[in-house]
Amino acid sequence: MFNKDSVYLGIAPIGWTNDDMPHLGKENTFEQCISEAALAGFVGTEIGNKYPIDPVELKEKMALRGLRVASQWFSTTLCTESYEENEKAFIKQLDFLEKTGANRINVCEISRNIITEAVPMFGEMKPVATDEEWDKLCDGLNRLGKIATQRGFKLCFHHHMATVVQTVDEVKRLLDNTNPEFIYLCYDSGHFTLSGEDPVAACHLFVDRIGHVHLKDIRKQEMDEAIAKDLTFRQTVLANCFTVPGDGFVDFVGIFDCLSENDYQGWLLVEAEQDPAISNPFEYAVKARKYIKETINI
Repeated sequence: MFNKDSVYLGIAPIGWTNDDMPHLGKENTFEQCISEAALAGFVGTEIGNKYPIDPVELKEKMALRGLRVASQWFSTTLCTESYEENEKAFIKQLDFLEKTGANRINVCEISRNIITEAVPMFGEMKPVATDEEWDKLCDGLNRLGKIATQRGFKLCFHHHMATVVQTVDEVKRLLDNTNPEFIYLCYDSGHFTLSGEDPVAACHLFVDRIGHVHLKDIRKQEMDEAIAKDLTFRQTVLANCFTVPGDGFVDFVGIFDCLSENDYQGWLLVEAEQDPAISNPFEYAVKARKYIKETINI
């Protein structure tokens, strides 16, 4: 079983407002998001596009509702741009996060990504890195990870659909070629599932490196249709493919068993890219919280 004193339940604001498609949830405010997250029973959130840019203000408004900042996305372009440019932006974001009280940063390599492009993400169009780019990526991550570690952060690499690090083999290559003292994995159940991987097997394979967890469920019929129609990432979101834990077919019992048996400590973060006009964010936050409580008694 999980140690309740060292595992924290959070939720991403993407169910309320979507960073990649701002028209989704444009009517929902920051205050609504964090108030409903707290009311649903979560203790933290990640940072969305409507959150205050003043870290002191952000921390105070979160604390007023009994919430903490869990982490924040950070985009790297280590494959295609200079390490120095990446480091400068990375340190700036660490400076911000440090003032919020967070100790995780979720890094995703977006060189040649097609997350926001009108390009099918299944099959031959998926971006891949060259061997030279892999060397740049892993070396750069090690350097950024050392900086993060020295400042009390865990750099958690976020594998993601439509990027150069998506599959189990790609994640394994990255982890095999980075320093385990500096680089952790932001494990995402939904992205592994949508990529055609077994998320439970992936959890067992990488459990020693997992530093942050995104709990994303997938609706099987919608996923099969998305693959058959060769949809883009945005189209997959709009097709209602993603949902909260317990509302799809992902084996979260197997994932929770793997994490708890290996004494995972850190955030379990519910994340589901949904259209709030179709899937009411508060309703689905409550649904996710209820499922987690019933499943692992936290």
